[in-house]
Amino acid sequence: MTSTEQASKSGAQAAHPDHLGHVIFIAAAAAMGGFLFGYDSSVINGAVEAIRGRYDIGSAALAQVIAIALIGCAIGAATAGRIADRIGRIRCMQISAVLFTISAVGSALPFALYDLAFWRIVGGFAIGMASVIGPAYIAEVAPPAYRGRLGSFQQAAIVIGIAISQLVNWGLLNAAGGDQRGKLMGLEAWQVMLGVMVVPAVLYGLLSFAIPESPRFLISVGKHERAREILEEVEGDRIDLDARVAEIENAMKSEHKSTFKDLLGGSFFFKPIVWVGIGLSVFQQFVGINVAFYYSSTLWQSVGVDPTDSFFYSFTTSIINIVGTVIAMIFVDRVGRRPLALIGSVGMVIGLALEAWAFSFDLVDGKLPAAQGWTALIAAHIFVLFFALSWGVVVWVFLGEMFPNRIRAAALGVAASAQWIANWAITASFPSLADWNLSATYVIYTVFAALSIPFVLKYVKETKGKKLEEMG
Repeated sequence: MTSTEQASKSGAQAAHPDHLGHVIFIAAAAAMGGFLFGYDSSVINGAVEAIRGRYDIGSAALAQVIAIALIGCAIGAATAGRIADRIGRIRCMQISAVLFTISAVGSALPFALYDLAFWRIVGGFAIGMASVIGPAYIAEVAPPAYRGRLGSFQQAAIVIGIAISQLVNWGLLNAAGGDQRGKLMGLEAWQVMLGVMVVPAVLYGLLSFAIPESPRFLISVGKHERAREILEEVEGDRIDLDARVAEIENAMKSEHKSTFKDLLGGSFFFKPIVWVGIGLSVFQQFVGINVAFYYSSTLWQSVGVDPTDSFFYSFTTSIINIVGTVIAMIFVDRVGRRPLALIGSVGMVIGLALEAWAFSFDLVDGKLPAAQGWTALIAAHIFVLFFALSWGVVVWVFLGEMFPNRIRAAALGVAASAQWIANWAITASFPSLADWNLSATYVIYTVFAALSIPFVLKYVKETKGKKLEEMG
């Protein structure tokens, strides 16, 4: 049998690891970075109006404080690939956990508005790192046949983080008598909401000590024996470990450490595959999904829902988010990534268009008319459901899989950085846009959801079932 045939055989047998439960634990631990992302994205929802009141700022300034963490995210995402290639994936996770812990404490105890903004940037940098390392690490340790489902753990962790933060916020708000600035433990309620983020940050750090380094990184630094041990852990002892190591090593010999320069080429600065990754990231954010998690309580209050109910509706939306993510995890390896993306785009267009219609009506006594109010609420849940069962999961899976080995780390960093910048653009612009015309704002999001359909059809290739070494 030739080395090529051995490698092919090793890859096929790797589809049935002996210790799948252990592999699931490894992927779940790595995805805790996604949990931090989700928790941080949504926990600020409970503090928006309190920050506005405490520091007496308008919508534009408020949006910058809320969105400034995303600048840190973009920087963290852009640099994480290089850092991971130098010191390893696990060390990156540990650095991220430490920075996020420090950020949570600082955010809960700010001296002034600029102080709060600084700590949010620090936390954003940590989340940006984790957003890159999580999908890349999972893709590198997961057996090919399970990689889509395990890769979707990143988004599952994000939506669970969102739901938990909404539930905690709702509980703390009730404990403070429905007042975001009510006193709890000697602090205002919103400060406690931000301080609770210490718990998942510390847990992330502890879990990083319980999982192995990526076999591909170990091989890249000459630790072949340790790489063999980990491959046996995650792919089983029935595979030809020598052939599997040789397969990875041969793929890596033809490449070098990925750098930004490696991404350049083609007619428009970057290589075409890099633009596809950037496009996926941008469309994922430009449909306005994070408006539902950063500003949902403020949004519902603006159309007449009382604060406690607005927090409850934010929580129900996050539960729908989890349901959609579970659906995606079930089908991502069965029907493929592209079909899910297309189904989701169609559903998002419908949900967003209905929201735009409902918000076009004038308020009566400070509230939307009953029919339009219920339409807006149901449509918001439809939008989140279709996002979760599609773009929420498949974009992270695509970004972990679609790039050739020689540029994967750097390309994933650029694509993730673009995602954070797009997230910042939507987050920073929403309060001012909503003040201008809430309905027109949702029309804009609807247009981007519609444009995502031809983008997927023309530019995005299916990665279902392929080994990372086959990407080109």
